[in-house]
Amino acid sequence: MPLNATLVLLAVAVAVGLFCAWRGAQPPDLIRGPRMIPYRFIMVLAAAVVLITVVHLMNLAGFETGQR
Repeated sequence: MPLNATLVLLAVAVAVGLFCAWRGAQPPDLIRGPRMIPYRFIMVLAAAVVLITVVHLMNLAGFETGQR
């Protein structure tokens, strides 16, 4: 994957993670009913994507992160 696509994916994953962290920390509103979107789970998935893209950026920069 090229550098530009990796940086865009990283920015989107960080934005989604921060939004889901904010929404997941809000107290439940019993009048509106239960939440139908699992914000905390989506936040964890976004954090995993951020970790993978950072490792990919390190590989693009020339560092070896795996065993060869």
